[in-house]
Amino acid sequence: MKRIIYRTPDCDMNAVSLIKMFEDSFRRHWKNKALSDFQGETITYGELAERVARVHLLLEDAGIGKGDKVALCGKNCLAWGVSFFGVLTYGAVPVPILNDFKPANVHTLVNHSEAKLLMAGDVVLAGIVPEEMPDIEGIILMNDMSCPFSRSKALDNAFANLEKRFIEKYPDGFSADCIEYEAENSGEDLAVLNYTSGTTSDPKGVMVPYRALLINMKFACGVLPLNEEETVVSILPMAHMFGLSFQLMFELLLGSSICYLGKMPTPKILFAAFAEEKPKLIITVPLVIEKVIKQKVQPVMEKPLMKVAMAIPGLKQLIGGKIRNQVLAAFGGNVDSLIVGGAALNADVEKILRKIKFPYTVGYGSTECAPLISYVDWEKYKRGSCGVAIPGTQVDVFSDNRKDNVGELLVKGDNVMLGYYKNPNATRDVIDPEGWFHTGDMGTIDRQGNIFIKGRCKNMILGPSGQNIYPEEIEDIVNNVKYVAESLVVDRGRKLVALIVPDYEAGKSDGLTEEQVRKFLDDSRKTINEQLPTYSQLSKMEYRSEPFEKTPKKSIRRFLYK
Repeated sequence: MKRIIYRTPDCDMNAVSLIKMFEDSFRRHWKNKALSDFQGETITYGELAERVARVHLLLEDAGIGKGDKVALCGKNCLAWGVSFFGVLTYGAVPVPILNDFKPANVHTLVNHSEAKLLMAGDVVLAGIVPEEMPDIEGIILMNDMSCPFSRSKALDNAFANLEKRFIEKYPDGFSADCIEYEAENSGEDLAVLNYTSGTTSDPKGVMVPYRALLINMKFACGVLPLNEEETVVSILPMAHMFGLSFQLMFELLLGSSICYLGKMPTPKILFAAFAEEKPKLIITVPLVIEKVIKQKVQPVMEKPLMKVAMAIPGLKQLIGGKIRNQVLAAFGGNVDSLIVGGAALNADVEKILRKIKFPYTVGYGSTECAPLISYVDWEKYKRGSCGVAIPGTQVDVFSDNRKDNVGELLVKGDNVMLGYYKNPNATRDVIDPEGWFHTGDMGTIDRQGNIFIKGRCKNMILGPSGQNIYPEEIEDIVNNVKYVAESLVVDRGRKLVALIVPDYEAGKSDGLTEEQVRKFLDDSRKTINEQLPTYSQLSKMEYRSEPFEKTPKKSIRRFLYK
């Protein structure tokens, strides 16, 4: 595959203020398309900046101070992006809250964050009870910037006088020269308060400083293949740090645009958006690429004749090229780089992507690092890894095990959070006196610096003779079995049990009843165990009728299952 060489980013890579970087970008890309809702409204950078200016006036006249918290809760959409930049560039602290949370959870996080205002989407607003949030001054509906609830005369007056104030401040109209934002005082200042999705515990408020966002943005602008003529299709929730950083903030520093699909889209809508926008850069979680490969490619490549053909060098290249083009077509036909993050990529899917020479890479990060820890371009990517530490970041392994050098991954650098909001004990648990952030992930680092994740520390199971068992590695094998939709391995009295959600639809298309699908899976346990050491073999399969509850990254909330 011929690699497209991109120009050097025209954003200021020496900038010391993130806010000033956005000010500069909004001015320079005034006429460029900025944000759009798929098959809906589209706005330019100039229109975005004008709407942001109106948010500034509302916040100022409502008495919201610099550093005050403003909660944001709504589905991915153009209005969410406007609200976020309105709060951030004003100097207040955005508190993104996942719109999938129950109303009671939203109330709890708004109260815990001490937010002065809640900016909510229309779907979220329907379940919100203002009486459960006694300290907020009001609620702003981000869809139309109206005020359905207020406890503040200042907020009421701010809305009543907004148009008058806007005309008074910009009597000659709003132009690029009107964009002027006050820089943050210090890189140590709190920029965003982001609540983790939490697969093992209740969410915690991660205090993300400007320096952490700045190092992430500069790195992304320098290495990711994107220019100002291109559009990124937003798949990830913006209330999660991965989506916020890489499907909103990074693109708008380069003059590119983002197309929003709303909530987690159906495959039909997602691939329709890819076909229309034809993105060169796709940033996603493993679930999307794994569905394409498992449903469209893997069944074809597992046919006996195909296996024979793929063993012949000349045919392998020809067939691999055709299959690669089919996968590229599913993503719009123009993909130059597909970046996977948020979870490990299935090993068998990786093998197929390698065989067809698909341009993909896997990164690694966490909310506490805003979020990037490691990354490498797909041309240098080593299969099974998640890249190398980004510049300005140190990654080390804490291990007493000299045999395999597996240990907890530690991170130190400007990307590390300030701590957990109002939770010093939890902060001390993960950031040691030397400044190392303990990720909670088990892994190894090879001599070239490539990082390999084994699983979560809390998920590790101690074998009968003291062996370390990583359930994620077993699940990777189980998930490759036909008719397995998803799985989770648990420890029950020193015996490993696989909880499985069968893919009955796939079985039905093959002429199998649900009972026959379960029989097939029962029989597959022997094949699975042949691939595992004796101490980590499965003793039983159990079947679930409902999918596992998941985080926005589509990671299973493991602590709910035993």
